[in-house]
Amino acid sequence: MSRATAKFKTIQLVPSEAELRVQLAAAYRLVEHFGWNESIYGHLTVRVPGPERHFLINPYGLRYGEVTASNLVKITLEGAIVGESEWSVNAAGYAIHGAIHAGAPDAHCVMHTHSPAGMAVAALECGLLPISLDATLFHGMVGYHAYEGAIVSEDEKARLVRDLGRNRALILRNHGLVTVGRTIPEALLYLHRLETACKTQVDALAMNSSLVHVPADVCEKSLREIDDFSTHVGDIGALEFTAFMRMLDQTDAGYRE
Repeated sequence: MSRATAKFKTIQLVPSEAELRVQLAAAYRLVEHFGWNESIYGHLTVRVPGPERHFLINPYGLRYGEVTASNLVKITLEGAIVGESEWSVNAAGYAIHGAIHAGAPDAHCVMHTHSPAGMAVAALECGLLPISLDATLFHGMVGYHAYEGAIVSEDEKARLVRDLGRNRALILRNHGLVTVGRTIPEALLYLHRLETACKTQVDALAMNSSLVHVPADVCEKSLREIDDFSTHVGDIGALEFTAFMRMLDQTDAGYRE
């Protein structure tokens, strides 16, 4: 670790609610920065400490660039607002997130996007192809869920959680992408890699030429190497996330408010 990096503290695995609010607000700003947001829709959520399994979600109607630590809304698994908030929440949003937070114990953070590249890959019968380094991070670690409509029904929730399984990502057919993690940095790292893999695939397919697929055994080796490196340098995604937060602090630190 370089001297420049060493002076920055890594993200703690079990941060306080106040720290989670700052991290999640930063994640919203980053998703907008990378162009993965769709107007006011799509959601990033994180479970807050405590036995109640409450989680934080964005206020309905705000752009991602308007989300701050203080205006994030705390809700129950059923979508009821906890405490006081001048904002409502999107029912369609907490349906997906509430189902995953309730049914996947290690999915403390859930990120869902409707990016063009993500939706394009979600519309392909082949799904995510093993044609890039980033795609190998999801070798055997991505599930698929069939599109059943714009709103997740009560009976669909169990199927959604089943299709996610123990994977780090879920591709919602004809809909978009979902990544999960034990922490916000981990989920964002997976989202960054998945979005990049999808964009690479869309660009490669547009060339109308034969694709080079990474063999399964090499995908497995690449996955092990990436995971080993990520855990060696600290909590998964923490180093990248703190670097992104420094970038935000230099340009717009308003997310911390």
